[in-house]
Amino acid sequence: MRKFNLLSLAIILLLAIVNVQKVNAQHFTISNNLLYDATLTPNLRLGARLSPHWSLGLTAGYRPWPTDDNESKKWKHLLLAPDARYWTDSVNVHHFFGFNLIYSHYNVAEVKFPFGLWKSVRDERRQGDLAAVGAYYGYSWPLGRFWNLETHIGLALGYTWYDRYQCGHCGKKIGSDKKVFVMPQAGVSIVYNIPGRPRKVEQPVVLPAVEEPVTAAVDVQPFVASLSPVPEFKGRAGELQQDNQVVTHISEYRPYDRTRILRKEKNALFVHFDFGKSKLRKDYRENNATLDRIVDITRQIMADSTSSVKKIQLVGLASFEGNTATNERLAQNRALALQHYIQQEVSVPDSMFETVGGGEAWTDFRDQLNDIVTDDPEDRIGLRKVIEIIDQEQDVNVRERRIKQLDKGRTWTYIKMNILKDQRNSGYINIYYDYVPDKAAATINEANELLTTDCSDCHHEALRLLLTVRNDERAQNALGVAYWLCGQRDEALACFRRAAANGNANAQENLRQLEKGAQQ
Repeated sequence: MRKFNLLSLAIILLLAIVNVQKVNAQHFTISNNLLYDATLTPNLRLGARLSPHWSLGLTAGYRPWPTDDNESKKWKHLLLAPDARYWTDSVNVHHFFGFNLIYSHYNVAEVKFPFGLWKSVRDERRQGDLAAVGAYYGYSWPLGRFWNLETHIGLALGYTWYDRYQCGHCGKKIGSDKKVFVMPQAGVSIVYNIPGRPRKVEQPVVLPAVEEPVTAAVDVQPFVASLSPVPEFKGRAGELQQDNQVVTHISEYRPYDRTRILRKEKNALFVHFDFGKSKLRKDYRENNATLDRIVDITRQIMADSTSSVKKIQLVGLASFEGNTATNERLAQNRALALQHYIQQEVSVPDSMFETVGGGEAWTDFRDQLNDIVTDDPEDRIGLRKVIEIIDQEQDVNVRERRIKQLDKGRTWTYIKMNILKDQRNSGYINIYYDYVPDKAAATINEANELLTTDCSDCHHEALRLLLTVRNDERAQNALGVAYWLCGQRDEALACFRRAAANGNANAQENLRQLEKGAQQ
């Protein structure tokens, strides 16, 4: 009789959700809690949208095994949990708060629950029922048109009544009991949306005609709404990156290795040193302008609350003239000299620097020779032989000696006067940054996608999303389109005019079409 009653209750709840679906013409969701699966309990949740912010659902879990009553350890149970969820943005999008009722019939014995829960069940069998009321918080990530990833966590307060048995496989009853309890709730669920989010309409959005005049007593004709994606704001660092290639997002960072051709990497700056010196001179070559630029960029990013310096990469280099060990120390000291200079001007901790001694700049030297030979097919200077020596000779000291002996020193004189001066520098300088995610831009662009569908519910969902960022000037044109599609035309016109006054070309085009239609 009990199983029949539970089955009847489940059917009634499912029919109630289906009726909600029919009344509101909304979509279903079917989800599976992976954490519940981990307890070897098959489970599903059926959900349906009730309104733009509310949804109803029913979770069912059933663990029939072990089926042999002679086994001492068991955790057989049936669980039913209807719930209601409030979504802060819109149903199945981002944050939600849930409230649920939980009923379970269980037969449990010799089970060790986590976190020290229900310790007495480890030594006896209990068979009974429980009822609880719970609350939880969750977040849902859209993974595509049909799928979401969803998590939630919360608590439930319940009451249980049960019979106690001496062992897991015997029927000797030793008593009955009742108690109040608190239990955790948690889930990581895969969600399938039916019928899925609407496909994007490839044709432009056509706004319907308005029955009232906009600027004259003439009906406005339908017009094609002008919408554009909103670029993500990457903070002051992102703005600086547009004119300073030395500023790079941290996602593009890669550690230095000596196979990199630094002179060909566009997002770099170079500070140069005198021959054999590691003292940093601002009056040497273009050092003054370069150093001021590095300090200014670093200072601006450090002062910004929406972006931050994550790493400053400095690679010291030296030409291959002289002793290799001496040049290794020289390259390291040059990189350190630049780090100390930056820290004197801006408060940057050591942990933000990657200061590397790149040693003798053979890789850049080899690449520079190749460029010269390419521009001079006749190789009047004889640099092809130098390239051959570099590629064939692994011992750098022997390599240097052989290069100096070429053409009685004529080739070496050209190299020393025209090429090696570019290897006497602090090397590669790059400032890597990160920024606070621009949630407003993401919300506006998500709403734009919804506005390009032919789904009325999606238009209302877009409006609700845009209202969460209505103080952001970038949202005004999209908000105007959403208001218009939802029939709030006075509000739409106010948003179009506000955006147009701020120079938004899409809003200006929308107003132009409206005014043109009003004059017809």
